This record gives sequence, C-alpha cells and structure tokens, in this order.
Amino acid sequence: PPQKSVGIAYLFWLFGGFLGLHHLYLHRDRHAFLWWSSFGGFFGIGWASEIVLIPGYVRDANEDLRFIVKFLKKVEAYQKPPYAIKRLAGQVIVGYMYAQLWSAAIPQMPLGDIDMSFLHWGIPLCVSLGVWLVGNIGREQGVWWHCHLAAFVTYTSRFIFYEEFLTLLTTSVVATAVFNTFSKQWRSQPPRRGSPGGRSLKIGTAVVIYCALWTSFLYFNATTEDGNGKDIPVREALRDFWKTDWWPEWKTKLYDTYINCQRDGWFQTIKELLESEDDLEKDGDACKVLGVSTTASQAELTAAYRKLCKKFHPDKFKDAEQRAKAHQRFMGIQEAFNLLSKTKSSRRRRNKRYHDDPQTVF
Repeated sequence: PPQKSVGIAYLFWLFGGFLGLHHLYLHRDRHAFLWWSSFGGFFGIGWASEIVLIPGYVRDANEDLRFIVKFLKKVEAYQKPPYAIKRLAGQVIVGYMYAQLWSAAIPQMPLGDIDMSFLHWGIPLCVSLGVWLVGNIGREQGVWWHCHLAAFVTYTSRFIFYEEFLTLLTTSVVATAVFNTFSKQWRSQPPRRGSPGGRSLKIGTAVVIYCALWTSFLYFNATTEDGNGKDIPVREALRDFWKTDWWPEWKTKLYDTYINCQRDGWFQTIKELLESEDDLEKDGDACKVLGVSTTASQAELTAAYRKLCKKFHPDKFKDAEQRAKAHQRFMGIQEAFNLLSKTKSSRRRRNKRYHDDPQTVF
C-alpha cells in the first residue's frame, strides 16, 4: 500500500490527535471516530498513551515485514487475542458513555401526545455498538450480534436495580465479557482501504448521528440557572439571549475584531484583546466598589459615587481609627469612579470616531 510517514503521523497526533486526525491519516477510521467522540480517548488519556504506539500503527498501515512477523508470532502463540486490560476498560467505558448519551438525549417531556420514554430500549444498541467499536480496532475483530444480544438481555436488570448507573454499567460489562468470550478473533488480513468517498460517507453518517444526540439533549433536556437561581431550559435561555441588547453588541464586536485582524494582523489584535480583558477586569472591580452593574450609565455612576462619598467622608467620623478606614474607603471610591468615568469617556470618543469614519475601527 502507499507508505505512511511516522513524522507526519506524529504531527497529526500532536495538532489534531483529539480529533483522531492521525488515525484518519493511517486509515484507522474506527479508531479516529472513537477518539473524536470520546474527546481524545476519554478526555485525552488515550491520546497521551499513543506517544509510543504510533510507530507500530505506521508499520501496520505500511504492512511492514517486521510488523507482519511479530503479528504472526502472536497468532501462533494464541488461538484468540489475549485479554488486554486497556481494551477491556475501553469497551466498558465507551459502551457506557454511548448509552449515557442516548439516555440523556431522550426528551423528558412528551412531544405532542407521544411519550418518548419508549426510546430507552435503544440503550442496549448503543452499549453494543460501543463495545463492538473498541473490539474491532487494529488487528482484532468480532461480530456484533453476540454483544448486542447480551446487552439487550442484561438491560432488563433496570427493573431490578431501578438505578441508571448500575443498569448501564452492568449492561456494558456483560456485553464486553460476551464479546471477548464468543466473538473476538484475530484479523488476519489488514482492513480494506476504502475510497475517499466511501470513507467520508461512513464517518460523516456516524458524526451526524452523534451530533444529533447531543443536539437533542441540549434542546430538550439541558438546563441552566437564571439570575434568580431557577433552572430553565437552555433553549429558553438562548432565545432570551437573542432578544437582549448583548447579542447585537457581540455581533458588532466580532465584526470589529475581524476588521482589526485585516488591518493590524492577528498578533496585534490578540494583544489588544488581552489588554482589553485586563481593563474589563479592572472595570468589574470598580463597579463592585461603587455597587453598580457593569452596564450602568454615567448618571447611575455619578449618583452612586455621590451617595458613597457622603456616607464615607472622613470628616463624618470622630474616632481616629474609623476616620483612617473611612479615608481609605473614600479614596477607593474616588479611584473607582475616575476609572469608570474615564472608560466611558474613552468609549464615547471611539464610538463618535467610528460613526464619523466607518472604515476606522477601534
């Protein structure tokens, strides 16, 4: 086959390993999807462990003679692939993770007049697909229906445990055990390299289904807290966000940043953004001192400043210790007011200059 480079494989591993780009390069499509869907092999653990394995992957992809000889010795020594803790743990974790995602994606509220809870019977399918996917990576393979049947039968334990965690974990463990006992065998021939179109179709279909599950979870079931500490659906929070004044302001800022990048370059723009983050942090601290929101107008700032100045003016305190504390607080109030007033004045000048010359963006 066309020979692959260890150097290029390491580059893909370093800069796109969490997305499985190095496995795509080596035609290990199942491995690539697994890394992409599990955030780099369970949040980067699998990705980091591959730093010493990539040369072996490349020799396998190139059908290198040294790899073939070593592989044939394994086949002669073991009738079936021996048990490996890493692969067994991966099968259990991925099977559980896919099942958990499916469970989270099922709408908790009826859609129209249809109760969607019956979709929980798709959980055994997700468990078996996760177990089968991990079991068919590299030079090992196995049929799918064994672990699917085991997962379906074991899943009925949900009527015994009444606990989702125990049910999914037990189902994943049993499906893994059945796969490795009855299905697992050596892959004597290297996986057939499909055409770019065929590979893209298969991987794209899997990615669309996976993203659809996440979308269903975020739209129907995900919640967040509002300003009053109440849980509200994420879709309602987003809908409210589109209606606020923040969204047009964000769009304007994004457009201004794009114009800045074209004019000054990415490096200078990033530097200015970092400096503006420091300014925002200082402004936030100043707002806390005055007891106002970050969106307060100049009139609100002035009113809060005058009220605090009257309250903490040093001349109002007779005791020397209290007067010293009030003086320190009074100076902090003045500094906060001056900082925020300067920021708002600078912002008004920039806005005026922007409207006078639309091509100049600050």
